[in-house]
Amino acid sequence: MSLTTSGRKEPFIRIARRTDISRTKTWIIRIVSVFFSLVSGGLLIMALGHNPVAVYRDMITGSVSTKTALIATAKIFVPLLGASLSIAPAFKMRFWNIGTEGQILAGAIAASYFALFQYQNYPRPVLLVLMFVAAVLAGGIWALIPAVFKAVWDTNETLFTLMLNYIIINIVTFLRTGPWKSPSSSGFPKIAMFDASARLPNIFGVHIGWIIVLVLTVFMYIYMRYTRHGYQIAVVGESERTARYAGMNVPQIIMTTVFMSGAIAGMVGFLIVSGSSYTLTDNTAGGYGFTAITVAWLAKLNPFAMVIISVFLAILKKGSNTIQTNFKIPASASELLTGIILFFMLGCEFFINYRLIFRGRKILEVPHD
Repeated sequence: MSLTTSGRKEPFIRIARRTDISRTKTWIIRIVSVFFSLVSGGLLIMALGHNPVAVYRDMITGSVSTKTALIATAKIFVPLLGASLSIAPAFKMRFWNIGTEGQILAGAIAASYFALFQYQNYPRPVLLVLMFVAAVLAGGIWALIPAVFKAVWDTNETLFTLMLNYIIINIVTFLRTGPWKSPSSSGFPKIAMFDASARLPNIFGVHIGWIIVLVLTVFMYIYMRYTRHGYQIAVVGESERTARYAGMNVPQIIMTTVFMSGAIAGMVGFLIVSGSSYTLTDNTAGGYGFTAITVAWLAKLNPFAMVIISVFLAILKKGSNTIQTNFKIPASASELLTGIILFFMLGCEFFINYRLIFRGRKILEVPHD
């Protein structure tokens, strides 16, 4: 019988953190997880009465095979990458910002105000700049609220930021059904579409937001790795006690970092309303804030890795919409298929960081006096 040092029977399975793992083994685990995700998704597709190969093929071709499909995929990619970049500094500091959805909406509301009520007072370039600045400030301020409470009273930022999402959604509902309701709307209340002067210009068929987020990716990589504040974020994330011992102003670092996180999310709100939807709705954030958490986690907060993962998820999202049309697959089943693939992608990270030890594989000897 194998015993632990306490003299009790060794459990059947133990979990141990890996101290080191080769890059080759890491990629083998990831490739195997992708394979199993496709097999599991294929079983679901077969249960629905379709050919898995044909469905997977249409998911890819429906996302990238035509110019129209590429544009639609790019419009998913832009806000997803932007939201992922916004999460990075806060998560690096171990401030669990779950309020990106709300911060996107805060930025969208601020930008929409200028688009709806000030578009006649400014030329197009000035109007777009005002919308951008207003969105950045609104997103940053909305994120700053829980940051202040965390820095001063050490409140739970996860619950705080999550609850703020619901508050801002109801603010949008109030605006849509009340003061910002379009006079021309009949039946269902809605906010008017933006004037052409409040819409972002296109480059290669996609609004210029794709250039903005790619430039921001390079900026965030440099900022997080090579600036003083980026170093402070990393130290606070590792240990607040160490940061205080080193003379850092931890409350100020928390508030500055989270403001920056919210500001980037607010910018994403501006890109959505001015570049894609051209109006403000309850669903403007579109779940990008929550999906971005998956992107940031899989990328290990590396901005360049976020680009690759955001492209993959954008293709997955656009492809799921395609198979709903081509194969009459219900939206719920399509989302379930996407969830299965993401589940395996996230699950593989566990096996990269930890290993399972079964009883009998390793015996811990009881020390003798």
